[in-house]
Amino acid sequence: MHVEQISIFIENKFGRLAEVTRILGDAGVNIRTLSLADTSDFGILRLIVNDTEKARTVLKERGFTVSKTEVVAVEIPDRPGGLADILQVLDADGINVEYMYAFVERCGENAVMIFRFDETQKAIATLTGKSFNVLPGERLYSM
Repeated sequence: MHVEQISIFIENKFGRLAEVTRILGDAGVNIRTLSLADTSDFGILRLIVNDTEKARTVLKERGFTVSKTEVVAVEIPDRPGGLADILQVLDADGINVEYMYAFVERCGENAVMIFRFDETQKAIATLTGKSFNVLPGERLYSM
């Protein structure tokens, strides 16, 4: 039920994002979704890719600092209030969302959101207990 995400710490300067994407592309690594957060000096590029280990290896070989994190992919009804429904369920169970971002592909009629929780197992149990569909990593990597 977990999805592997890599986080790359990059300097906030011209060409660094292009360099990361070129390295991955040349290695045959497909980016499935991403999120970029920045400050004035550096950024954190969070990626879900089709081959996490290859991505980590090629980026580390080129001098990038890369870490792996487990996140959760959840189908969300693609309608007004769909995201609010899930967030209310999590809030009622005392689960904090550290960050989240949207996945590029839809899953049938639903949107897919990526979540990082402070209590991942509890979040998965809460969501599945309320009949929300938590997607396995293998399904996400091949979408």
